[in-house]
Amino acid sequence: MHDVVIRSDCRALRITLDDGQILLVSVLLDPAGKPRLDVDLLRAAEDGAHGQLEVRFDGGE
Repeated sequence: MHDVVIRSDCRALRITLDDGQILLVSVLLDPAGKPRLDVDLLRAAEDGAHGQLEVRFDGGE
């Protein structure tokens, strides 16, 4: 682990790993108000992807 940060209200934890990946652990409330654990792993974009994704729309069909 490289870095660990927790929100002041203890609802989210961010762990930065040595390889640059970020693990986000958070508690979300579902529509009924029950807590739900949510975990996301964020990775850096691959070297082959440069710039932004370009999407073109044709006005007339």
